[in-house]
Amino acid sequence: MIVTYPFSAVVGLDDLKLALALNAVSPRVGGVLVRGEKGTAKSTIVRALAAQLPSVDVVAGCRFACDPAAPDPGCPDGPHEAGPAGARRPAALVELPVGASEDRLVGSLDMERALTEGVKAFEPGLLAAAHRGVLYVDEVNLLHDHLVDLLLDAAALGTCYVERESVSVRHAARFLLVGTMNPEEGELRPQLLDRFGLTVEVRASRDPDERAEVVRRRLAFDAAPEEFAARWAAEEAALAERIARARARVPGVRLPDARLRQIAAVCAAFEVDGLRADLVTANAAIAHAAWHGRDEVTTEDVRAAARLSLPHRRRRDPFDAPGLDESLLDELLDQTDDDTPDDPTDGGPGVPPNGPPEDGPGPADEPGPGRSNGDGSEPPAGKPRDNAQDGANQSDHHQGSDNAGESDGEVAMVAAPYRVPLLEVPGIGEGVAGRRSRSRTAHGRATGSRRPSGRVRDLHLTATVLAAAPHQAARGRTGPGLVLRDDDLREVVREGREGNLVLFVVDASGSMAARKRMTAVKTAVLSLLLDAYQRRDKVGLVTFRGAGAETALPPTSSVEAGAARLRSLPTGGRTPLAAGLVRAAEVLRVERLRDPARRPLLVLVTDGRATAGGDVDRAAALLAGTASVVVDCESGPVRLGLAVRLASRLRARLVPLDAMADLGSVVRDHRKAV
Repeated sequence: MIVTYPFSAVVGLDDLKLALALNAVSPRVGGVLVRGEKGTAKSTIVRALAAQLPSVDVVAGCRFACDPAAPDPGCPDGPHEAGPAGARRPAALVELPVGASEDRLVGSLDMERALTEGVKAFEPGLLAAAHRGVLYVDEVNLLHDHLVDLLLDAAALGTCYVERESVSVRHAARFLLVGTMNPEEGELRPQLLDRFGLTVEVRASRDPDERAEVVRRRLAFDAAPEEFAARWAAEEAALAERIARARARVPGVRLPDARLRQIAAVCAAFEVDGLRADLVTANAAIAHAAWHGRDEVTTEDVRAAARLSLPHRRRRDPFDAPGLDESLLDELLDQTDDDTPDDPTDGGPGVPPNGPPEDGPGPADEPGPGRSNGDGSEPPAGKPRDNAQDGANQSDHHQGSDNAGESDGEVAMVAAPYRVPLLEVPGIGEGVAGRRSRSRTAHGRATGSRRPSGRVRDLHLTATVLAAAPHQAARGRTGPGLVLRDDDLREVVREGREGNLVLFVVDASGSMAARKRMTAVKTAVLSLLLDAYQRRDKVGLVTFRGAGAETALPPTSSVEAGAARLRSLPTGGRTPLAAGLVRAAEVLRVERLRDPARRPLLVLVTDGRATAGGDVDRAAALLAGTASVVVDCESGPVRLGLAVRLASRLRARLVPLDAMADLGSVVRDHRKAV
């Protein structure tokens, strides 16, 4: 229950309550994405929301929850005539599990009726069940990309279109979309982030008294659930009534032109892409005014809406963290807080004649207060600091000494990432859907059929009919239905792409520490990390230098964490190559036990030198059978070919560091070589 949770105990839950309320007041806002660490009541508060929504009138017997006052003219169960309510029920709360199929989400041909009655009928999915209610997706960042695309398209259009298995259906699908995610488990793509109307960051309070109050209330609920609910029933009812009043007020709320120009000026100043941010902010500001009982949008409404609608849309680079400079927002709102049109000779709505505010966003190629990461960290990888370029222009030192270049523990900068070649794991796997290696997946292209080994999950209708057809007379068929037996069933064999575990093993020793070369190495690895992000891989990072090797990043779906560790990676010391290989073998052994279906790809970044840490040949033998790539970092006019020999021991593909970017630009023409 929403009001029973002490919001001060979780930083950001007041914003979450407001964001959910605005969407409950006006579904046009476009849903809420809740980002936060585990154990912060994200799921609890979302599930409590549905109980606060007003009940809905539905047409009796309609599987698509049509409103009897204005039934959907294209409803598959229709047509319905407008009239009095046939039934009244609470607003639905539908949960979409991470492992759901496309059929379960959008619906599909009713196979049972098709095969037994010979009729073509549609079986609705979760989008139909969520119409006029709440659709909740826990761990939305782990949902398959194609399901997220379908989900957000339906949420944006308010309509679900189904074109599959000779079924062509359109039905209304207007719902309050709420997704929750833990950023530690990986980010959503920026294109998908933009499709959520509002976003909220939550984290647990560190105040002992506030945390104790959470535990106290939970213990009280566990001891006497009915008594606990009755204690807060009045507050819950008041909240539901306030939502209903605000919903009724929304159509009459006026958005003055001055406030609309203010919204446009703020969105332009923060350099968000497209116009969706303007539309969402306008709808959220209207809902906020209705929530507070106002008939006209004010600057305070615009500010509240912008705080929730803009942070995730300012993510310019996949490794950027969402965030918003609220002091800059206040400054922009103060500059545009008037009802008179701006002078056309000025720099545009809300921009003073001499250009953007001094502390505002700078040019696209310069990080500024409006484009910082929001956490004091490095600027985006695509916008390196000047001293990174200065470091890259320094001359390379001689690689014969482990202490050449930077002193032990110094950190080299990173330049802008570039496109890299596609590095694949040979063969065909059966891992989770992704975009790297060939795999038999549930969502690829159909390549054939087979007898199912258990329950049929993806029926191959044509193959099933063909298997059963020759036996109909012998089975005594007399009616229109097809007589089937279990051994007639066939399921689709599909081939698509899978995500892999990409384990980076990076030589950070003194032989690599010449500033220009280490900058190039870090940039190459960052480029590979960006590629892993786009291909939905898990990544891990092992580094070796000095006395041994360490797992700088255990295998994770959060590629952003890998980029952060890479940027702060120190260099210098001796080169324990064997120790790095042994550590990599151990990481892969443990990961095979945890996730046996995900195939690994080892990316070893080194010049091949080994001046400490055991027998390289014996260490390489531990990685036998692992798909590997050696990025050869050796440079200079005289080369020893040590990385070439190492690649031969590992049976790995060899990619010269200085050719990495060039290979990426021609990869489409050389897939076989990859």
